[in-house]
Formats: sequence, structure tokens, C-alpha cells
Amino acid sequence: TTEIYTLSLHDALPIFTYYFSMVSPWAYIGHRHFMEVAARHGLKVDYHPMDLLAVFGETGGVPLAKRHPSRLDYRSVELQRWRAERGLAFNLKPRFFPFNASLADRLVIAQCEHGEDPEPFIAAGFDAIWNQDRDLADEAVLRELLRACGRDADGLLALAGSEEVVARYDAYTAEAVAAGVYGSPCYVFNGEHFWGQDRIDLLDRTIASGRAPFVPAR
Repeated sequence: TTEIYTLSLHDALPIFTYYFSMVSPWAYIGHRHFMEVAARHGLKVDYHPMDLLAVFGETGGVPLAKRHPSRLDYRSVELQRWRAERGLAFNLKPRFFPFNASLADRLVIAQCEHGEDPEPFIAAGFDAIWNQDRDLADEAVLRELLRACGRDADGLLALAGSEEVVARYDAYTAEAVAAGVYGSPCYVFNGEHFWGQDRIDLLDRTIASGRAPFVPAR
């Protein structure tokens, strides 16, 4: 099998940059498929969790509570479509959603800072929200998930609360906005943006083709 590597802060520019938040249902729906694509092509993944509400605020996105009913209805249908398409069986209205994803997102960063692959925690966290009705804003839940992944839960929680990781989270958020990212997930390959988990197959074909990246026509 092909191994997926996460880059340290001192490695060269990654081929994949993965902008997402643990609060995003679309990041959850596409996560496994995206990881399979990355593994199949032997590409590195650089995880950049971001404050999704802050990104919305800077780029014109609207939180669920402020969306028109027609948009909410279509979102519900799309969740059902993609749940079937990806072979998932999650709850459309989990008990603890939406939630403050800051700590969960920063734990992803903390694991990268600690030289650990955050993917098992990400997958477990998504499963906890959407299939187990657990609260990913609850430190006790996060501690349990970390331990189940074989991580030093106390050490990582302390690191996630450090000035260094908080600053990194803020920097990723600002970087996302500056790079033209406006939602989660967004996969950046060779500078080209693929927004939304429904673009993963386009991303896959782009990698296979070897074509030059498309850029905005201005």
C-alpha cells in the first residue's frame, strides 16, 4: 500500500493542501474518498484546519441559522444524495451540531506539530459526530478519542491550547482566505482549488492527467 505522509512545518511545499474544519459535514463525507485518492497517487497531505465561521465572515458565506429555507432544504437533499453515493449511514441531524470546532481543529494541528499522523483522529472524530451523536466540543470526548487512537491525550490537549497552536490555527484561517478558500473542504493541488467533496473525482483525474493547473481568467 502507498503511505500518506503529513508534512512537518520544515518540509518543502506540499502537493496537497487540505483546508477543512471538523464541523463540516462535507469534509466528513469526502474524507475517506480523498484519502484514498491521495494514497493511490502517493501524494503528501498537508492538513490545514481553519475556523470555518471566520472564513465565512470574510468571504460572504452564511451560517446555517441565517440561510433561506430553500437552501436548507436543498442542503438536506444533497446530504442524503451523498450519503448514499459514498455508502455512508450517518444521522442527518446529529444531536451536537453545529458545535464549536476550535479545539478539535487545533488538536489536528497539535498532532502534526508533534510529528503524528492526525488522520485516525480525524476519521474517529467525524464518526463520533455523525454516527455516534457525540459532542466534539467536549474535552472529555476528545480525550477519549485521542486515547483510542493511541495518542498522548493530555499532552496533545495542552499543546492544542498553547499560544503556538492557537496562532497556527489563526494563520491557517487567514491563509485560507488569502488563498481564495471560502468553504470546507477545499483541496489545493499544485495551486489549483477543488472546493467541495463532490470535486474529488475531478481532482483524481487532474492528478492522473498531469495537466498544468487552471487559474482564474481575469
